[in-house]
Amino acid sequence: MDFKLTEEHIMIRDAARDFAKNELLPGVIERDEKQEFPAKQVKMMGELGFLGMMASPEYGGGGMDTVSYVLAMEEISKIDASASVVMSVNNSLVCWGLDTYASPEQKEKYLTKLATGEKLGAFCLSEPEAGSDATSQKTTAIDKGDHYLLNGTKNWITNGGTADYYLVIAQTDREKKHKGINAFIVEKGWEGFEIGPKEQKLGIRGSDTHSLNFNDVKVPKENRIGEDGFGFKFAMKTLSGGRIGIAAQALGIASGAYELAKKYSKERKAFGTEICNHQAIAFKLADMHTQIEAAQHLVMKAAWDKDQHQNYDLSGAMAKLHASKTAMDVAIEAVQIHGGNGYVKEYHVERLMRDAKITQIYEGTSEIQKIVISRSILKD
Repeated sequence: MDFKLTEEHIMIRDAARDFAKNELLPGVIERDEKQEFPAKQVKMMGELGFLGMMASPEYGGGGMDTVSYVLAMEEISKIDASASVVMSVNNSLVCWGLDTYASPEQKEKYLTKLATGEKLGAFCLSEPEAGSDATSQKTTAIDKGDHYLLNGTKNWITNGGTADYYLVIAQTDREKKHKGINAFIVEKGWEGFEIGPKEQKLGIRGSDTHSLNFNDVKVPKENRIGEDGFGFKFAMKTLSGGRIGIAAQALGIASGAYELAKKYSKERKAFGTEICNHQAIAFKLADMHTQIEAAQHLVMKAAWDKDQHQNYDLSGAMAKLHASKTAMDVAIEAVQIHGGNGYVKEYHVERLMRDAKITQIYEGTSEIQKIVISRSILKD
């Protein structure tokens, strides 16, 4: 197998790396502490093409492959996972979903602004009692002829307060079960659409997470994505791609923590020598490096599957499962290698450890990934 990156891949990776170090690193600790959304940096990400990387150039996107996307995601996540989750949602869930399934009119009206970063998107599936289970939607969209009447609550919505356009999954006909679910494009500011308070979170504190309330919101018929009853398939296919983005985010968090730990181990001295020369620390670094290398291969395999138009449900779930565990394991060890300094904000690793945990939860918990994997390997 050829694992060599193309010149274009290297260029994109290096551009993301430079942006992360020069624009995201300054102030990242303060943004985390204040739970401040990186508005200036997100705007720059749009201008650099990082918010619509895989979308069609016809609609303002970069037309890049998934491998390019995960390379950029990894580099940005090494520094600021709060910024990378904005990038992940806008690319994997919103732009990709619209580019793949929306009508030409919907793409012209919405995707052109989302892919360029002029507007920001949000993906609204999770509910207080449903999580990532699209079949248990309590939010309803009742057909009223020329429009739908949307009612319900969505929670844990990334970009919830800062987005301009929202892709909302809702139940139209409960008797049809998953075939009665639809996906809609909802605009901020529509009557009856209310944004709840910002969530106080353990990690990715700079990202904008809110609950959303829909009270008799009129959604025009032309804002339904696909044919009637297409919403469940839309949600499942979009989430499958989203897992690859979050796997790349987890990989980036792990890589960032590892790089900091390795650097620190070469500088910090104990018992007359740098701590990297002590076998206890060297073995930790060896395990961390091995876990990251394995996660990287799984993430790249999932991205390659997607680019080759192969089924990526299994590879994406495996990538997210392993990469998210790696992020948590490596970040914890990075704190341990730093010792007391690892518990201090200025060394960054405590933040990366807090950020790592969410990668095991959103886009489906680790248990959900295991369900996807087990169903795939047992169906034959």
